[in-house]
Amino acid sequence: MARHLVIGNGKLLVNLDRTGYIRDIYYPYVGQLNHVGGQYCRFGIWAEGQFSWLADPDWQFELGYIEDSLVTCVVAKNKRLGIELHINDGIHQRECIYLKRVVIRNQSDQPKRCRLFFHQDLMIDGTEVGDTAVYYPENHTIFHYKRSSYFMFNGASDEGGMSEYTTGIKRFQSAEGTWRDAEDGALMGNAIAQGSVDSTMCFQTSLPASGEKTVYYWMSIGQDLEEVKQLDRYVQEQLPEKLLSRIVIYWNHWLNRAQSDLGDLPPEVACLFRLSLLLVRTQTDERGAIIAANDTDILQYNRDHYSYMWPRDGALIAEAMSLAGYQSVVAPFFHFCAQTLSRDGYLYHKYNPDGTVGSSWHPYIVQGKRRLPIQEDETALVLFALWKDYMRHQVIELPQSLYSSLIRKGAAFLNGYIEESLSLPKPSYDLWEERYGIWTYTTASVYGGLQAAAFFTELFGDYERSDMLSATAERIKQGMLTHLWDEESGRFARGLVWRDHQWEKDMTVESSLFGIWEFGVLPVEDSRVQRTMEAIRSHLTIRTEVGGIARYTNDYYFQQSADIERIPGNPWIICTLWVAGYDIAVASSLQDLEEPRRTLEWAARHALPGGALPEQLHPLDGSPQSVAPLTWSHATFVQCVSKYTAKYKELSASGT
Repeated sequence: MARHLVIGNGKLLVNLDRTGYIRDIYYPYVGQLNHVGGQYCRFGIWAEGQFSWLADPDWQFELGYIEDSLVTCVVAKNKRLGIELHINDGIHQRECIYLKRVVIRNQSDQPKRCRLFFHQDLMIDGTEVGDTAVYYPENHTIFHYKRSSYFMFNGASDEGGMSEYTTGIKRFQSAEGTWRDAEDGALMGNAIAQGSVDSTMCFQTSLPASGEKTVYYWMSIGQDLEEVKQLDRYVQEQLPEKLLSRIVIYWNHWLNRAQSDLGDLPPEVACLFRLSLLLVRTQTDERGAIIAANDTDILQYNRDHYSYMWPRDGALIAEAMSLAGYQSVVAPFFHFCAQTLSRDGYLYHKYNPDGTVGSSWHPYIVQGKRRLPIQEDETALVLFALWKDYMRHQVIELPQSLYSSLIRKGAAFLNGYIEESLSLPKPSYDLWEERYGIWTYTTASVYGGLQAAAFFTELFGDYERSDMLSATAERIKQGMLTHLWDEESGRFARGLVWRDHQWEKDMTVESSLFGIWEFGVLPVEDSRVQRTMEAIRSHLTIRTEVGGIARYTNDYYFQQSADIERIPGNPWIICTLWVAGYDIAVASSLQDLEEPRRTLEWAARHALPGGALPEQLHPLDGSPQSVAPLTWSHATFVQCVSKYTAKYKELSASGT
C-alpha cells in the first residue's frame, strides 16, 4: 500500500503509484471526492509492433521530483523495447489542470515508430454508476462527466493531437475496459459510452535512431463543459512545456521560507525536509482541512480510508508547519476548527474535508451507560497549536478572529470536563482511538490547551477568565502527578481505566508520553520525564536491523511478529521521531546530537522511492505498512529537523 508520488495545489490532488499510474484524483477538496478510487489509469507504449504497459515487469523505474518542486521526475527503462521514458507530472499551482510530459528516448541505432496510450478509468464522484465518456469533435478531446464534475483529456505530439481514441464499458460482465483494445496498437474509435465506462487515447511519433521526441498529455477539471473547454484552451495557448516550468518556479519560490542552514545534517535529510514541506502542502486543503493520508489501498483492509481531518493530527501538523515558517498555510486550519466545533465546545472524532462530521467507531452508549464519543486531546491540541503559532509569529489578528468562536468555547469545555474526584479530565478515547479511559497523554494535552487558553484570555484582557483557566490547568497537573505517576516502576502510567468499580493504572509502556514535556506539564529536565522517556526507549525499541520505536507494548495494528520482547510492535515514524525530539531537547553538547541525527538519517533511509514516508514499517524487512505518505509522519520529520537545527545553532554558538 503506497502512493509513491503525490502532486496537488490545495483543491486538486493526484496520487501516482510506483509505475506512474494515476490511482487517485481528488477534487474539489483535497481528500474529497475521489474520482478514480484506487483503480488504474494505465499508461503504455507500442513500439515497432511490440506493446507494453508500464506496470509490466520488464520496466525499471527511478522515482523522484524535480528538485524543490512538486513536479515529478521519473525515468522508466525497458530493455526489451529499447525505450527509455523521462516523465514529469505536475498540477498547475492555481488552476485544476494536470500536466504530463513524456520524453521518449530511442536506445537503439534504428528509427522507431511509437504510439503512447493513455487510459482514463474514472469513478466520478466516487461511483461508477451513471458516468459518461465521450469524444468531443469541437476541440478533438475526450471528456468524462457526471452531474457537476467534468474531466477533459487532451495532448499533443510533434505530429499533432490524439491520433486515435475509444470509449467503452469497463468491469461489467465480460468487459474489462478499453485498455485491452490498446494492446494491439490500435483503437476502435467508439465515440460515446455511458454507465461504468473508461476511455483510451493515443499519440504517435517517430523516433530517429538514438534520438528522442516529446509527447504531452493533460487533464482539465471543472464544474461544466464550458469551464473545462476554457482550461483546455488555456493549456494550448500557454503551452504545456511553459506551464510545467512555471509550476517548478512557483514551488521553488514557495520553499524560500524554509530554513536553508540545517547545521550538520546530511543532504538526504535536508532533501527530505524540503520534500516533506511540499508533501504536507499537498495534503492541506485551501479551505483548512489537513488530511491524514489519501492512499486508498487501505480500503482493502479497513473498508474505510484516511481521507479525513483528525483535529489532533491537524493540530500537530499545523504546529510543525508553523515552526518551519509556514504560518499562512496553516491559518485556515484554525478557522476550519472554529466552524466545525460542536455547540458544547468540543471537536468530533474526525471530519470530512468539506467540514461535515466523518465516520466514527466511538459509541454514545456502552453497557447501558452514556459516554461522549470524543478524543479530548483533539480539542485541547488545537488551542495549544494556536498559542504556539501566535508566540512564534505574533499575528494577533488570527487568534482575535477566533476568540469567541474557538478559544473561549473550547476552553470552557476543557475547563468543565473534569473528573472532580481525581482532578483529571473525564474519560475519553486515547489518541490511538482504541481504548477508553483517562490517559496521561490526553491529560498533558488538556493541560497545554488550558494554559494556551489562559494566555489568550490574558492577552485580550479577560483576566478573571485567565486566572480560572490557569487554576484548572494547575489542578490537572497536580492530579496527574498524584494519580498517573507510578513510583514503583519509576515512570508515568499510560493512564487510568475503570475496573471493578475503581480506577486502576494501565502500566503499558506508551510512546505518546512524550507529551508530558512537549505540552509543558513538566520540563524535559525533570527526572520523572527522563525516566519515562528512557523506559520508552528501553521497552519499545525494535531489536531488528530495521530498528525504530513502536507505539506501545504489544501493538496489534498491522502486527507482524508475536515476539513481543524483541518486537513490541511495528516501528512508527512519528514514535521514533518523538524519542529523537526528546534527545534534542536534553542535548547539552554537539556530541549529544549524534543520536537524533542518526534517527533523522534512519527516517530518510526508510522513505519510499520518491520520498514518501509511511505510517509504519515492517519490523523485519522495513517495507511500508498501512498508508503512505502519512502527513503526520512528514510533519513530525519537519518538526524534528527544525528543532535539531535550532539546538545545533545554540550549542555551536556556546561552543559546547
